[in-house]
Amino acid sequence: AAALGLTALPVRRRIRVALFSTGDELIEPGQPLARAALYDANRTLLGGMIAALGAIVTDLGILPDDPAILAPALRDAAGGHDLVLTSGGVSTGEADHVRDAVEAVGKLVFWRVAIKPGRPVAMGVIPGASAESSAAFVGLPGNPVAAFVTFVRVVRPLIMRLAGADAPALVPLPVRAGFAYRKKLGRREYVRVTLTRDADGAIVAVKHRQEGAGVLTSLTETGGLVELPENATTVEPGSTVGFLPYASLVS
Repeated sequence: AAALGLTALPVRRRIRVALFSTGDELIEPGQPLARAALYDANRTLLGGMIAALGAIVTDLGILPDDPAILAPALRDAAGGHDLVLTSGGVSTGEADHVRDAVEAVGKLVFWRVAIKPGRPVAMGVIPGASAESSAAFVGLPGNPVAAFVTFVRVVRPLIMRLAGADAPALVPLPVRAGFAYRKKLGRREYVRVTLTRDADGAIVAVKHRQEGAGVLTSLTETGGLVELPENATTVEPGSTVGFLPYASLVS
């Protein structure tokens, strides 16, 4: 700016995001872990990625699986934020009440997307006290790997658009597959991989040994995702696949 002789620049205010986790089984880190309970890792994961995008995060804690509490909490959060983001409670289980809570106080735009991991994603709009105070809503899956994948593919571009920016298209890097894989036609899938070099010097993607969407180490022990498009059904060792490094997904 100084090199162009400018002394002032137009800017936009930072996007404000309200962040919840949902689930009676969740416990705050640092507290004693009860039987059949889990520490809530998603708010730490998602809060860090939101902040990396320059948005302001309001951490509103853990909400129970109770429709009478969920609906007013979502409505109250919409009043002071541009986006209300939750994880958990958007699947089809008996205790998954987020979808109904959103429809009770606002409008659901879509529910479920054809990606793996991360199919149960909900997006909608929650009105605030006035039209100007309405907020976008996104409900992410409760499993941390699914929450990560759906954040970078759904929430990241949404936050950037709310902030007035165009989300740049992600360009997968061509690498050699070091694994065999089968998938359903019509669904985009993301495989967690580590890059190594083959004997001929080619870069090879090696799949993590565990595929479960609840396995956090499958993120921490890998370097990125292989993106398999909807029209693919198989991956053969030695074929070319598209690699997305985590560094390109979180900034």
